[in-house]
Amino acid sequence: MERAGRLAGVDRREQVLKIAAEEFAAHGLHGVSAEVIARKAGITHAYVFRLFGTKKQLFLEVVRRAFTAMADGLAEAAGPAKGLQALAAMGQRYHDSLSDRTLLLLQLQAFAACGDPELRAAVRESFGELWQAVSDLTGLDAVQVKTFMAYGMLLNTSAALGLAELEADWAAQATTRIRTGLFEHLTSEANR
Repeated sequence: MERAGRLAGVDRREQVLKIAAEEFAAHGLHGVSAEVIARKAGITHAYVFRLFGTKKQLFLEVVRRAFTAMADGLAEAAGPAKGLQALAAMGQRYHDSLSDRTLLLLQLQAFAACGDPELRAAVRESFGELWQAVSDLTGLDAVQVKTFMAYGMLLNTSAALGLAELEADWAAQATTRIRTGLFEHLTSEANR
């Protein structure tokens, strides 16, 4: 095995998390081994286990970070704005995140791994925190938040399918940015 330069523990941990994020995004929890991640980091798989305990714990940390990064990015985009103005800024950030395929694919891989009750509980918590962040940041009606999140999941799917690379009308339609005017009539009252 080729030895990577000596890194401080915190730096090595971050390196492993970055590599693991890329591998788990591309292959899922069960599609990549700790040995592959370790080899790419230039360390032993025993060291990966020393850092994270189990491959599942490493996956959970990577997934939590992905959801937190999305929530933090949306909060940064919203800034002090509220309502539809905040939602518009957050929608642009979500759309821009199509360039970070790893972030979006990690969310999809997290959902795919929910057959495991421990993972399902952790993914529910992370998704709930993302949902709550959108709700708190915008102060909008629950139906508006639900619609925003649904469009976000469509963007995740678009990233997985690589729709930005296609020259097909349906692909362009699926990745078109949604204007906030759409959300004005989407309220619990109108949804009854």
